Amino acid sequence: MKIIGRFVLILLLLVLLAAAAVVIWGPALVERSRNVVTAPDGTWPVSPEAEELHKHLIIGDLHADSLLWDRDLLDRASYGHVDVPRLIAGNVAVQVFATVTKSPRGQNYDHNSASAPDNITPLVIGQLRPPQTWFSLRARALDQAARLNAYAAAAPDELRVIRSRADLQALLAARAQGAKTVGAILASEGGHPLEGQIENLRLMYDAGFRIIGVTHFFDNELGGSLHGEGGAGAGAGLTPFGREVISEMADRDMIVDLAHASPQVVRDVLAMPHVTPILSHTGIHSQCGSHRNIDDALLQGIAQKGGIVGIGYWADVNCGRRPADIAHSIAAAIRLLGEDHVALGSDFDGSVDAPFDAAHLDVLTQALLDEGLSDNQIAKVMGGNMMAFLIGHLPQ
Repeated sequence: MKIIGRFVLILLLLVLLAAAAVVIWGPALVERSRNVVTAPDGTWPVSPEAEELHKHLIIGDLHADSLLWDRDLLDRASYGHVDVPRLIAGNVAVQVFATVTKSPRGQNYDHNSASAPDNITPLVIGQLRPPQTWFSLRARALDQAARLNAYAAAAPDELRVIRSRADLQALLAARAQGAKTVGAILASEGGHPLEGQIENLRLMYDAGFRIIGVTHFFDNELGGSLHGEGGAGAGAGLTPFGREVISEMADRDMIVDLAHASPQVVRDVLAMPHVTPILSHTGIHSQCGSHRNIDDALLQGIAQKGGIVGIGYWADVNCGRRPADIAHSIAAAIRLLGEDHVALGSDFDGSVDAPFDAAHLDVLTQALLDEGLSDNQIAKVMGGNMMAFLIGHLPQ
C-alpha cells in the first residue's frame, strides 16, 4: 500500500508540474507560433532618406490584437509584434488595440459556425485571467480594456488612452513638443461581447471603447460575417439588434468597423444615415484575390461616405510576405479609393505573419518610397488620414 500511495503522490506531483508548465510557458509558446516576424532585423535595408522622412511622420495603426496575449505591454518582448517600447521605437503616435474574445476552432476565411468550439477560452484559462472571463465574452472584453487602462495609469508618459478628440489633439500637441507618448484607442473585434444586450454597449463605452466591429469570423447577434454560416461572403445583413447598436454608436460618436463583415452588412451600414464607418484591416481584392478581401466596390462605398480603409501587413491580404507587397497593396488602395482614404491596419499580434514588427516601421516607409509614393502621400497613409478621421469622428 505504501508503494501505491507513493506512486499516486508522484503522479499527482507530475500532474501539478505539468499544469504549472502550461500556465507558465504555454501562452508564450502559443504566441511565438502565431505572431511571427518572417524576416530577421536587417533583412530590409532603410536608406538615410527614408529614416529622415520616417522620424517626422505622425504614424497611426488601426488594428492590433496585442491585448489578447499574456505579455506586459510596457516591457519590450523578444517575440510578437507590438509593445509600448517597440511602438515608441517605431515612432507610432496612435495605436488601436482591439479586444479579441472569441475565435472558432478551425477558423478559416470561407465558412465558420458560431457554435464551433472556441479557441480563446482555453487561452484565457491558461493565462489565469479572472474566472468571470472564462464564461463571459463581455467580461473578456472588459478585462482586456482594464489591462490597457492599467498600463496607461502605470506609465502615463509612455501610454495614454484616447477617449475623445480633445485627448487626441492634446497627445499630438505634446508629441509636436518632443513627447514620445503613444496614444491608445480601444476597439472590439466584433460585437459579440455585447451578448445581445444594448446595455453592454454603454458599459463598454464607459470602459473606454470607441471602435466596435460588427462581426469577426462568425455570425453574431448584430449580423452576418464575411466568413460565417452563409459561406463565401454570402452572409446575412444587419439584424434589428445590429441596427439598434449602430444607431446608438452614432449617437455616442463611436466608430463602426466593417472588418470581417458580410457584404450585405457593409451595404446595410453604408445605407444608414449619420454613420461613417471604417474597415480597419484588409487588402485590396483586385490586387490580391483572397476571400479575406471584400469587393473593391464595397471599399469604394466606405471611401465615398468619408471613411478610411486600413491595409494589413500579412501575406493572406497582400499575396506576398515582403514590405514591397504591402506597399503594392497601399498603392492599389490609393488608386482605388484616393489618397485621403487609405491608412495602416497591421493586424499585428492577430495570429498573423508580418515582415517586420512595430519597432521597424521605417521599413514600410522605405517600401512606399520605392513604390513611388510622394512624401505627402506617405504622410497621409502612415497616419495623417487616420488622425484627420479620428479628430472628426471621436466624441468631443
